Amino acid sequence: MEHAHEQHEQHQGQHEHHGHGHHHATPGGKVTWAAAAQATLHCLTGCAIGEVLGMVIGTALGWGNAPTMVLAIVLAFFFGYALTLRGVRAAGLDFRTAIRVALAADTLSIAVMEVIDNGVILLWPGAMDAMLSDALFWTALAIAFAVAFVVTTPVNKWMIGRGKGHAVVHQYHH
Repeated sequence: MEHAHEQHEQHQGQHEHHGHGHHHATPGGKVTWAAAAQATLHCLTGCAIGEVLGMVIGTALGWGNAPTMVLAIVLAFFFGYALTLRGVRAAGLDFRTAIRVALAADTLSIAVMEVIDNGVILLWPGAMDAMLSDALFWTALAIAFAVAFVVTTPVNKWMIGRGKGHAVVHQYHH
């Protein structure tokens, strides 16, 4: 972790040198809604990639709803973490530290997003039985993602304000 701390100090110096501040807070330290929305959108991107891929694979293999949903959730976490890993690895973190950063940054956000969007799909009449070629499938999924975004954004705002979640990732962005 000491290596990561040294990289953070070096990164802070780069921000000061270039006149950049962290994008996740205002000068008074208050977290902006824009920063929370950006963190949530990042999370939603990974979740959407994983969920759609999981649903396509499960459907192609003729799986039932439960195993397809489990695969979609697992892939949502995988792709959510992978997007963060890509960014922090590019910032120079070793793989082990990058894994810790991704887990700290994304776990709660992805979990909330998955509970909400899968809950919407489970509760939407007919959505679980809709095929990929049905408008109902894509409509329910889009609305589920939108609801998850709205619910997860305040969670990310709260976490960033406490130096958690995507605040951890922002330490390593160039």
